[in-house]
Amino acid sequence: MNALATPNPVLAAVEARAEELAALGESNEKLGKLDDSAAKILRESGVIKMLQPATYGGAEAHPRDFAETVMRIASIDGSTGWVAGIVGVHPWEMAMCDQRVQEEIWGADNDTWIASPYAPMGVLKPVDGGYIFNGRWQFSSGTDHCDWIFLGAFLGDEDGKTLMPPQNYHVILPRSDYTIVEDSWDVVGLRGTGSKDIIVKDAFIPSYRAVPFSTMMDGSALADSGVENPTYAVPFTTIFPLGITSAVIGIAEGALAAHLAYQRTRVQITGTKVKDDPYVLFAISAAAEEIKASRVSLLENVTRIYDKVAAGGEISFNERAASRRTQVAAGWRAVRAMDEVVARSGGNGLRMDNPIQRFWRDGHMGMAHAIHVPGAVFHVAALTDLDVTPPPGPMLSMI
Repeated sequence: MNALATPNPVLAAVEARAEELAALGESNEKLGKLDDSAAKILRESGVIKMLQPATYGGAEAHPRDFAETVMRIASIDGSTGWVAGIVGVHPWEMAMCDQRVQEEIWGADNDTWIASPYAPMGVLKPVDGGYIFNGRWQFSSGTDHCDWIFLGAFLGDEDGKTLMPPQNYHVILPRSDYTIVEDSWDVVGLRGTGSKDIIVKDAFIPSYRAVPFSTMMDGSALADSGVENPTYAVPFTTIFPLGITSAVIGIAEGALAAHLAYQRTRVQITGTKVKDDPYVLFAISAAAEEIKASRVSLLENVTRIYDKVAAGGEISFNERAASRRTQVAAGWRAVRAMDEVVARSGGNGLRMDNPIQRFWRDGHMGMAHAIHVPGAVFHVAALTDLDVTPPPGPMLSMI
């Protein structure tokens, strides 16, 4: 499948409403969550359904198309792009979950959104027919606009004590089974994502709504689901970070665009027009190429993996490690380049009424996400290059 030759109607829909989305950026930030109008535009564009199964109205899109759409949304408003990238990945996993929970979520309304986080901050206690679930989670992006949620958990014993070695699960709950903690999202960037805390207390989880994470990692969930579109054969650790890193790159693109718009008429205090300052011009070009390189490497990476699984191939651990290295490096490269242009925007470029500063804050907040921490990822990738496979246990996270 040639993604470049395939029309992307969702991206076209986003372009048609770009001015509306941009105008809502300040409102998103003030509300501490997406403005209802911004969420409505996302729903109507179809971005959240791009990776959703066709049986429930989804597009089963090529992941490259999804990434490009998230990038464009984030270049318009960082928080809106971030929610699109996070919430938009969840239908991909749901496509491989038990048919009963798919019907519960999408049977009556296939526009229903699913939140997360996947971090294992809760414990499942086995009982007849399922589990009793408790925990508290941070960083549930877009959660105010979602009616279901994936929550990470460890399996516990009959006393609720975590079993060793840990067994990681993704647990699926309706809105009635959890509480969103208001005023729990007060941060420097991505303020409009509404990434609030979630509390679950003594919720009963039927067994079919507790998914062993290992089944997502080893491909058995895909095999058991019968889903055939190669989009779902792309590894979890390629797809899940894709939406997040795409948002960060889009944010850097937005910062560059805002910088250029501001600099076109700017005259420095020395009386020099920016258009006549060779040092600023050099920095703009250098940054533009770095941001473009980030985009190209991320898109090439997921396209190459898609092409391999579409041809019936399997992605090795070494390939997964290299893929994660590419993703992490792409995010860091884009944000470093963004810093170069923001530093040359002048004091007025960082006033709160200038969108440059919001893109800058959003980009750095995006890099604080766990999937962008380079240490373990780069360590593992280097070890696999030296034929040390698999590396020690803690380093396997998100590979």
